[in-house]
Amino acid sequence: MGKDHHEKHFKSSETVRDIIIGMADGLTVPFALAAGLTGVIENTSVIVIAGLAEISAGSIAMGLGGYLAAKSDAEHYESEKIREENEVKEIPEDEESEIYEILKEYNLDEAGSKPFVEALKKNPDKWVDFMMKYELGLEKPEPKRARNSALTIAISYIIGGMIPLSPYIFISKSNTALIASIFITLLALGIFGYIKGKFTGLKPFRKAVQMILTGGLAAAAAFFIAKLIS
Repeated sequence: MGKDHHEKHFKSSETVRDIIIGMADGLTVPFALAAGLTGVIENTSVIVIAGLAEISAGSIAMGLGGYLAAKSDAEHYESEKIREENEVKEIPEDEESEIYEILKEYNLDEAGSKPFVEALKKNPDKWVDFMMKYELGLEKPEPKRARNSALTIAISYIIGGMIPLSPYIFISKSNTALIASIFITLLALGIFGYIKGKFTGLKPFRKAVQMILTGGLAAAAAFFIAKLIS
């Protein structure tokens, strides 16, 4: 007797995507802002206030963007579903032909597909669901997707943003705080990039290096531009 086979599939890809979106911007934008201000301001309290203001505004903007995107996806799904429901009622022959075409892509001929097609025709709701998924490539959104997306992105942005800003809260000298901020932020970017690579199926170490370079270049550009202008 063979060993029991258990497949493990990650089912929270949308949540992970939202965390990645929020954390990626949260780590890089406030980091660049704090580095840029350090080039012209010695008082860390001003940098902290500016950083907190940016994190607040950024988290709201990012969360709202996630909410609107998820709402748009839900509205698109519903409009396409209504269209498919009408087509199943009004032109069932055309829709039936489309089922055969879809199944042909899975190497199923008409004779082999016919029992499945006949079963679908007896259940219009399942028929519509099948067309939505396999013809249009659309999955039904979760009812609370928009709200959850907004909260996840906003909270992730806040957490990410507080990492580069935290040294400025505890260290009074801006240059010293910048050095500490660079160290912990690049470390966080590397860890985040590695985890992102793991979840997205990409090369973790490559993603870690990409995140470090992206955040580091953004902060360096902001710092030297501020120095140049001042």
